[in-house]
Order: sequence, then structure tokens, then C-alpha cells
Amino acid sequence: MRNDEMILLDHGGGGRASRRLIEEMLLPRLRNSALARLDDAAELSVNGYRLSFSTDSYVVDPLFFPGGDIGKLAVHGTLNDVAMGGGNPIALSVGLIMEEGLPTDVLVRVIDSMAEASRQAGVPIVTGDTKVVPRGKADKLFINTAGIGIIAPDVHVSGSFARPGDVVLLSGPIGSHGVAVMAERSGLEVACRSDTAALHGLVQDMLQAFAGVHCLRDPTRGGLAAVLDEIAKQSSVCVHLQETSVPLGPGVQAACEILGLEPMHLANEGVLVGVVPEQGATPVLQAMQAHPLGRNACAIGTVQEGEAHVILHTAIGGQRILSVPSGDLLPRIC
Repeated sequence: MRNDEMILLDHGGGGRASRRLIEEMLLPRLRNSALARLDDAAELSVNGYRLSFSTDSYVVDPLFFPGGDIGKLAVHGTLNDVAMGGGNPIALSVGLIMEEGLPTDVLVRVIDSMAEASRQAGVPIVTGDTKVVPRGKADKLFINTAGIGIIAPDVHVSGSFARPGDVVLLSGPIGSHGVAVMAERSGLEVACRSDTAALHGLVQDMLQAFAGVHCLRDPTRGGLAAVLDEIAKQSSVCVHLQETSVPLGPGVQAACEILGLEPMHLANEGVLVGVVPEQGATPVLQAMQAHPLGRNACAIGTVQEGEAHVILHTAIGGQRILSVPSGDLLPRIC
């Protein structure tokens, strides 16, 4: 069989193959107005309320890594996707797919972590499901979570709303999650911990400072490069990114130099990107910097007219198109 006749690990990497899978195989068969936006969360209208609704599945290997675990990641990841749709999360669901032979103490440890993450975020897990598959038919534990939140009437965010003149804001250093998981898996000794965190409180502070934020994204699979490229293509604009303005997490630069990785492609789980009209950039940035999860927030680029891609202005004064990741860069990092 040819590569285009079967699913490969590449299709789960968040790069070109993932995009083709969604846009060429899934979307044409499932198309509807909510799904067609291809945002992190769907926007639904129910009896006068606007809801942000999202789901995600977590297959990270290993289950536990510096700074987090699959349970905490599942809670934070879905809360963040709901928040990227402009919603203030109110409830979560959880589905557990367990492999026969999974030690019960491992399961309890994961569930305790989920419970603590839910409690700290102030968003309850209100429903769920469990399934057990035969030994060898999974890899210990997979988790699916879904979340729902309420969008304020004056909030309208989407990857398709970026406009020339907008400012691109980043809430903090990138690359920590991808490096932490990779290091734990490979035994690489680096001073790096996952940045996994629930970002909905930060988002609400940003929206209170300026409700007219255009786009919100958390750069998970595919990293900063993938989400900025998605925004550029959804909005038909050119994003200009300043390399020297993008902070890297502790240990990330060293790991990338050793392993030949591009920091812009690394996954993050506690960082967000905001695209904001110029008049709102300063109040939003100040609100981000006043929040514990945004104290290192900064402006990293601008939106301009031009072809729909990301132009990276490099540290040595050059320019190049920032490519979307291709291949399976870091398998099973979320």
C-alpha cells in the first residue's frame, strides 16, 4: 500500500499530514458550519447562549513526566481548548480506555491527578465512561476529555479573524512540554519541566481588558509554527514573527542544539497565542503580565497583508518562511 492509503504516525503530529487528514478526509464527510471553522473549539448557540465546546484525546508516552502526567494534561488541554474559543469552562467529561494489566495504583495516581487539576481549575468532571481492552490492544491508558464553556456576548474569537495591523502576543516561553516528555522517554538529562497549566483564567483576564481579541490558540502539537500558519491560512494574511522576541523555556535551547530540533515546532501545554488589534495590544499584554501564567508575556510579531504564511525574521537579520512540521517529530507528546 502507498503511504496515502494508510494512516501513519505522521498524521498525528500536528503538521502537514495532520492538516491533510482533517481537510481532505474528515471535513468533507462531516462538514457543518461549526466544524468548518476548524478552531480549537466549536461555537454553538443554544437558547440565546453561546457555548464553546471541545474534545480531545490523550495518548502521551510516558504516562508521567517532569511537571505533569496524562491525567493533568487531559484536564488542562481540554480546558484550554474551550478557552481558546473564548469560553469560560463550566464542566468536563472523561473517558478512560484501559489496557488489561494496567496496575490499579497507576490508574489511581492518574485519577487523583485529574481530580486535583479539576479542583484547582474550578471546573468539575461531571460525567464519564470506562472501557477495558485486551492486553496488547492499547498502551496502558488512553484518555478522552470533552469540555463546555460559556462565551460572553461581546467576545468573538476565531482563527479566521486576524487582520492586517494586528499584534501577535505570546504568554510565555515555548518548548518546555515537548522537551520534558522527550527527555523522560529517552533518558536525556535536561533541566526542563512540562508547562502544562489551565489557561482559562488568563484568557478571561485578557478578554476583560479588551473584549475585541481576534484569535486565541494554544500551540500544542506542531508548536508555535503550526498555530501561526493555521491562523495565516484561515485569515488569508501573512504573519511576521520576530525570532529574537520568542522566549524559550529553561533547557529548551540546549536540548534543541543537541538533538537538532526547531524550537518553533515543539509542543506546549501552558502557553497561548493571542492576535489582538493594535489598539488593544497594550491593555491585553498588561493583563497577561499581571497574571501568574503570563508574567513573561510579550509581543512577538505582527499581522500584515500578503501570502498566507509565516515569515520568520531571524536573529541574524534574514527572513525565511517558517515551515509547518512534517513527519513524526515527537510521537505521543499529548
